[in-house]
Amino acid sequence: MFKTELHCHSSEVSECARVSASELVKKYISQGYSTLVLTNHFASFTYNYLKCIDWQDWIDKYTHGYKILKEIAGDKLEVLLGVELRPVNSPNDYLLYGADEAFLREHEWLFRLSVEELSRVTRENGILLIQAHPFRNNMCISSPGLLDGIEVYNGSALGHYKTDSRNDIALAWAKKFDLLCTSGSDLHYPDDPPCAGILTEQKISDASTLVRVLKSKSYSIIGE
Repeated sequence: MFKTELHCHSSEVSECARVSASELVKKYISQGYSTLVLTNHFASFTYNYLKCIDWQDWIDKYTHGYKILKEIAGDKLEVLLGVELRPVNSPNDYLLYGADEAFLREHEWLFRLSVEELSRVTRENGILLIQAHPFRNNMCISSPGLLDGIEVYNGSALGHYKTDSRNDIALAWAKKFDLLCTSGSDLHYPDDPPCAGILTEQKISDASTLVRVLKSKSYSIIGE
């Protein structure tokens, strides 16, 4: 079986992260992961933190973190580009799987879209829209019809922040509305453990395979 991390951050892009690309590679290889999806924060606060001058500059700086990680990982660990997007004027976070650099460049000010608009755009482009940790304090669940799935296991309660994502409620909600289920460590800090993700019979080496596997539900949740 192959282990894939679906939610983690690197210090090269995410202001709140304290783990560098090289440290991430060491951590995940040591825990037997074959694939890592880097989901740095894609939000106005990150745009401001990186002092971006326009949208193309933002995408250059955002994807630079992914490219650094991929280069360091080499052939030891598959690295995929992911997104944790927070819309402007919303407390919620959404994981995008299948969004490549071209998509991000073409859709200017993606984080200014409403959830309804984001749902339409992602579906038009074959991208999965997964709400991350929707049952944390100060967050609200989106209409199930707008989502492809929700993160039913978030490992942050085991890490630095000790945040309760109420994973049991998230899992029950996903089952009630027949939504795809995902799992992620949400790793930010050196003492955060790689403790989540999915187990698959085939290795996930590219975004199209990841989307196909998630849609098929042919995987097991790590951490459930």
